[in-house]
Amino acid sequence: MKFSVFTASTPDWSPKQAAAELAGQGWDGVEWRVIDQDESPEPGFWVGNRSTWPLTGLEDNLASMAAVTHDAGLEFSALGSYVRSHDRSNVERMLAATAALGAGRVRVTMPGTGDGRYRDLFAATRGDLEWATRRADAYGVQILVELHHRTIVASASAAIRLVDGLDPARVGVIHDVGNLIIEGQEEYAAAFDMLGDYLAHVHVKNVAWRPVGRSSVDSGTQWAEEWATLRDGQADIEAYFRALRAVGYDGWVTCEDFSTTVPLAQRTRDNLAYLRAIEERTRPGA
Repeated sequence: MKFSVFTASTPDWSPKQAAAELAGQGWDGVEWRVIDQDESPEPGFWVGNRSTWPLTGLEDNLASMAAVTHDAGLEFSALGSYVRSHDRSNVERMLAATAALGAGRVRVTMPGTGDGRYRDLFAATRGDLEWATRRADAYGVQILVELHHRTIVASASAAIRLVDGLDPARVGVIHDVGNLIIEGQEEYAAAFDMLGDYLAHVHVKNVAWRPVGRSSVDSGTQWAEEWATLRDGQADIEAYFRALRAVGYDGWVTCEDFSTTVPLAQRTRDNLAYLRAIEERTRPGA
C-alpha cells in the first residue's frame, strides 16, 4: 500500500509547506484539495485552507502543482476536487488537469440527498457519469465516486447501483471508513465484495458519536458525530486493513484526519506511524 494525505486536513500549511512536511515525515503522496473557497483570517478545513488550489485559473497553476509535488519527492494519489457531477464543463477541466499532471484519478462530487428527490438525482447522476466516463476514457484517467454521508452514495450498496456497468478503469469508488460511521456502514468484506473492481481508492479518518443532551425531559438522548483521531473513533482501523488485505487491495490509502486535539505536524506524523504499523501487522503471513 501507499500512503498519502488529503490536504483538506492540512489547512495551516501552504502547498509548498505541506509537500515538504509530508515528504519529510515519509508519506508517499499527496491528494490536493481543489476548490474556490471563502477566505478567512484563520485557516480552517473548509474555509481559508492554505493547502488548497483554486478551481478558478487551475490551468495556470498546473506547472506549480507538479513542481511542488515532484520537487518534494511525492506522488499524486489523486486530485480531490469538489466539482459536482452535473457541472460538465468543470468536470471536463478536472479530467484534463488530471491527465496533464499525471495524477491518474480525480474525485467528482455526487449530489447531496437534500438537493432534490432521490430517484431523480440518481437517474440524472447516472447519465452524468456515463458522459463523464466517456470523457475520462478520452483523457486516460479515472473518475472517483466517494462514499459520503448525506449524499446519494452513502454506502457501497448505493454506489454499486450507480456505477454498475460502467468501465471500472474509468470510474471507481472511494471507500471511506470514517464517512461510513456517520451514514452507510456495511460489513467491510461484504462492501468490498459488492464493489469488486470498482474499489479504486481508500480514505481513512475516524468519527465518534457523542451524546449532546436531550431536547426535553421526556425525549431520548440526542447524539452528534465528531471527528476523532484514528485511534479514538468508532471505526476499527486494523479490522478495516485486514478486510482490505483479504480482497487483495494494495493501492493508495489517503488519510484525512479532521480531529484537532493534536497539533497538525504531530498529527500527520503519528497517523503515518500508526497506519504503517497496522499495515505491517496485517500483511499476509505476519
